[in-house]
Amino acid sequence: MTDHAVAIAGGGPTGLMLAAELAIAGVDAVVVERCATQQVDGSRAGGLHSRTLEVLDQRGVVDRFLAAGQPMQIQGFAGIPLDISDFPTRHPYGLALWQGHIERLLAEWVAELGVPVIRETEVTGFAQDDDGVDVRLSDGRSIRAQFLVGCDGGRSTVRRAAGIEFPGSDATTSWLIAEVDMTEHPQIGMRREGGGIGPVDRERGGGPYRVVLKEQHIGQPGEPTLQQVSEALVLAYGTDYGVRSPTWISRFTDATRQAASYRAGRVLLAGDAAHVHPPQGGQGLNTGVQDAVNLGWKLAQVVENASPDALLDSYRAERHPVAAQVLRHTMAQVALSTPDDRHDALRGVLIDLLGLDQARRRLAGSLSGLDIHYDLDGTHPVVGRRMPDLDLDGPDGPTHVFELLHDARPILLVLAEPGGPVPPPSADRVRLVEARRQGGWELPVLGEVTAPPAVLIRPDGHVAWAGDPTDPALPRTIEAWFGVSPGSAP
Repeated sequence: MTDHAVAIAGGGPTGLMLAAELAIAGVDAVVVERCATQQVDGSRAGGLHSRTLEVLDQRGVVDRFLAAGQPMQIQGFAGIPLDISDFPTRHPYGLALWQGHIERLLAEWVAELGVPVIRETEVTGFAQDDDGVDVRLSDGRSIRAQFLVGCDGGRSTVRRAAGIEFPGSDATTSWLIAEVDMTEHPQIGMRREGGGIGPVDRERGGGPYRVVLKEQHIGQPGEPTLQQVSEALVLAYGTDYGVRSPTWISRFTDATRQAASYRAGRVLLAGDAAHVHPPQGGQGLNTGVQDAVNLGWKLAQVVENASPDALLDSYRAERHPVAAQVLRHTMAQVALSTPDDRHDALRGVLIDLLGLDQARRRLAGSLSGLDIHYDLDGTHPVVGRRMPDLDLDGPDGPTHVFELLHDARPILLVLAEPGGPVPPPSADRVRLVEARRQGGWELPVLGEVTAPPAVLIRPDGHVAWAGDPTDPALPRTIEAWFGVSPGSAP
């Protein structure tokens, strides 16, 4: 017997999103989180990118986040703005929203879905066998689960206990990050070498302030102090503005690492446990949430014995290249922020290049997550990409694609008269929707593409197949991804 089907180590954005995905799929999960409450340092991560907003829209909860934040053009590369307002999406913008609010909204959603959270407790180790994982907790208890997912950050206990290597680059630069009050009014804005000063309340302005400051030395011992913040302010601005009353102080470096594997048997990794990098570009939280959405439906199908264990291998195959690209982008942004003549010259060249529409769209598509392309079998350009959120005239009236994905079930969407009768997919696994949509499709970066007669949409919103629904490859694709084939008994 297992206590839970899935144990999730870590209740940050990645762990909470995974918990929600599993709950929607009807899988029993538990979150183990060391913090006593969901109150996190409010101004750490600063926003949600366009594709993350789409993911939340696919589950019907995006309005909660939009109501709490500020939609704006937040996409950029090394401080070079990248406008995505012309991208074909319902969310051609990012959302300025501090991590504290993001986590609070995710935690409220997870609570509504009935997922238990064990607080003030950490996963300290585990032992796995052919049938499950015995997960040891810091309070002396243990829980039994079929699978354990480490969403426990860059210093992941789960990753280390699993023996998964974490290769990458050591730190060359260090920054202080803090939320503080100041007696004097500071200089607001970003600095060339990275970081800067800004109000925590973006609308009201004034204090408290979020400060990010480059340090002179790497690897200073102990926890960072207010005195070190003061010294860094004086070095950068010539004054510390009367810095006082810190809510929190931390530091980060440009160390960049990625797990060699995202899986060791019944143990998997997601989010910062699988990849760490400096926060330039704001991609860490977003990448972790999207990891969870890719993994959740696959893990649910394996738990339910609808798909073989091998389906989980596609998680690493799809998400590892995405994170590797994120690491490359962040390393490049750190290099471009180096304040010297040579890097200024390189930055100037890049600014000129990104003034070209094709270059802007290419880089912004990658950074926003809208142009993520998984390497799947298929000739149509939409295969492997996120499905556009088309307006549809369905059997029950007007709808749109993301509304169809609220229950996280795969969909066979038939948009044109097929060349013959459509074999119905298994009703308990794949939903058949016949609808009408006029005109072509537009994909970010690629532009207009010919609309296929039908598409098979995975629960994460990516297209697994496109073509005529009488194509003999369709039942094989359904069986490969969802463990069933058209015409099988429900």
